[in-house]
Amino acid sequence: MINYNPKEWFSFIFKFHKADTFRELFPLIVAISIYSYFIYWLEVSYLHMGDDSKLKNISILHSMLTFAISTLLVFRANSAYDRWWEGRKLWGALVNNSRNLAMKLNTLLPADKKKERDFFKHMISNYAFALKNHLRTQFHESDFESSDLFHKQNLNSKLHVPNQIAQSLFFQVQQLKDKGVLNDTQMLYLNAELSSFTDVCGACERIKNTPIPFSYSVFLKKIIFFFVMSLPFSLAISMSYFCVPVTAFIFYVLTSIELIAEEIENPFGNDANDLPTDTISANIKKSVHDIFDTPIVQ
Repeated sequence: MINYNPKEWFSFIFKFHKADTFRELFPLIVAISIYSYFIYWLEVSYLHMGDDSKLKNISILHSMLTFAISTLLVFRANSAYDRWWEGRKLWGALVNNSRNLAMKLNTLLPADKKKERDFFKHMISNYAFALKNHLRTQFHESDFESSDLFHKQNLNSKLHVPNQIAQSLFFQVQQLKDKGVLNDTQMLYLNAELSSFTDVCGACERIKNTPIPFSYSVFLKKIIFFFVMSLPFSLAISMSYFCVPVTAFIFYVLTSIELIAEEIENPFGNDANDLPTDTISANIKKSVHDIFDTPIVQ
């Protein structure tokens, strides 16, 4: 995710960064410009069409389609941003629940249970890294921490890694109950945070695995294509060769909205505008370690 100052107008307008859609669309913008110039040459220079040409009336069709395309693009952008924002709220919930679980366990576990305390200190943060990699369809063993009660080499990368870690957390909590370290009330006290990990994971998987309906996405791309490709036929007569930059600019604007929506509708990847899950995971690790390593203030 790109960190930026929203008040720096100059840098936004006159600089191109890696997330700018202009870089990706540049070859198509050149192609559209060449196509527009060819239509202008064909109509004005070769066929000598004037203001009385009926092709000029195509602008009426464009005026009628503008509202429809605008509505579709607004819905597309809003839907994509809703998915991005929901993903951010889910990771925010993971941060809070990780801290809450760490504070509760740090309070409930006796000081002499060093192995158990060390296990939870590492495993709570391990879950964040497991979820981050799972949503990217990756597995990086180096992200995880081992303890006396858990060895990262035992994780099966071919299975659901977040579930393996969550189940290990549940298992150790149950072991503490069986040993009499935790009672039924305390188990109930911890259950909400333990269950929330899987809830967050399931919600993130829903966002990742449920893209915008195929028919809607295809239709939007087609209507943008036909809208832009028909523009030069009317603009060439009324605007002369100025139809070339105008058509290219309209293509850039309409297509950029679609590209941005495509990028943020799955906010868990490595794109420039995706969520900073690497940073969030590292912050969870730091917070949990600080909770277990810092004496409770009394």
